[in-house]
Amino acid sequence: MPHPQAIAITPGDPCGIGPEIIARAYLNDALSSDSVFVSDAACAPVTRNCFVAGDVGLMQSVLRLMGPAGERLQVERIHSPAEALDVPLGVMPVMQVANLPADLPYGVIHAAAGRFAGDCVIWATQAALQKDIAALVTAPLHKEALSAAGAPYNAFPGHTELLQSHAALHAGVPLSQMPVRMMLANDELRTVLVSIHVSLRQALAAVTHDNVLESLRITHQSLSLLLGRAPKIGVAGLNPHAGEGGLFGLEEIDIIQPAMAQAQAEGIQALGPYAPDTVFMRARKKSDGSAEFDVVLAMYHDQGLIPVKYMGLEQGVNVTLGLPLVRTSPDHGTAFDIAGQGLADPSSLVAAIRMAHQLIAG
Repeated sequence: MPHPQAIAITPGDPCGIGPEIIARAYLNDALSSDSVFVSDAACAPVTRNCFVAGDVGLMQSVLRLMGPAGERLQVERIHSPAEALDVPLGVMPVMQVANLPADLPYGVIHAAAGRFAGDCVIWATQAALQKDIAALVTAPLHKEALSAAGAPYNAFPGHTELLQSHAALHAGVPLSQMPVRMMLANDELRTVLVSIHVSLRQALAAVTHDNVLESLRITHQSLSLLLGRAPKIGVAGLNPHAGEGGLFGLEEIDIIQPAMAQAQAEGIQALGPYAPDTVFMRARKKSDGSAEFDVVLAMYHDQGLIPVKYMGLEQGVNVTLGLPLVRTSPDHGTAFDIAGQGLADPSSLVAAIRMAHQLIAG
């Protein structure tokens, strides 16, 4: 049986909370091992088979934020992803993949921080595309810092677009032939977005027959792998009351419904379109685990993300669908306001790592 491959965790913007939540995830596993005997693989430490693709000095400095508890964790430099598979609890393996200028202050937008974050993501993306790692989990970067880093990073609004670009380049296809979608998920609700990081005006223009159909296809394919069955997709309308039969807009009649009809002809369970102010409640899991839909297809960024984030950032996970690799991320940002204070909660990162384990196992 082949040895499992490692999962790379990129630190995100070093001026934010990314490095801290990574260290806390490792530390929590180490502290739990002191008092809990783990015999069930499902209860195994979440950071098993993971390593940090970043900077050794950065992760060593972050341990000082942990106070006395940080002494329970050690940083060990590794030289290949495979070495992470044999690292014991209490050790955080770090592979030096990018160099970080010393003494960057916390909580500031800095071009050097943006470049470091981007360099780490590119390294991990290439490693995933070359099958050297099983998946990548990305701690949050800061979009302004990434842009301030200049070329090539100022061409990408965020992680998703950067990953898409390099995946297309690796496959030797135009960007248009590497369509991706963002899914935000927690234990109660999943949403997929037709458009991602564009202005609202551009997002409205992106609600086309082809984009809606492509979103349904990607959602169907990705969720089928995750669930082991075809998902029920609740489709949100664009307009209030899903257009109210054309009274409040014609996009549902002219664009969304024809795209859904074609998807249904392909065997995709696309249901709706439903009023966007109620469809998310209908898709939320009940106490018995049941839900009317497995996922909601939202027409634009805030329509889909506000409901999930309102339920709490602690367990939210961002999954990029459509890529030839597994990538997950916490659903929060760099939190510059608390960076460097030792206050960051690693729960969303832990959920993202767990999701990555689930996706590669499936």
